[in-house]
Amino acid sequence: MTPKSGLFLMTSCIAAIAAVGSVFELSSGHPQLGTTVTAIILAASIPLGGFLFYAAVRDARANQ
Repeated sequence: MTPKSGLFLMTSCIAAIAAVGSVFELSSGHPQLGTTVTAIILAASIPLGGFLFYAAVRDARANQ
């Protein structure tokens, strides 16, 4: 693993944690940041997490 792929993987994990947290906040009925902001975080973190995971795998394979 290169530092670049490690950074991608770490950021992907943070995005996944944000997505799970947003789902729990929205399901509670009263999100702390408001429904709109929490929904935006959820909508942005899902594709971002997937893209960054793909980028981490691609970078790690390229540098083997």
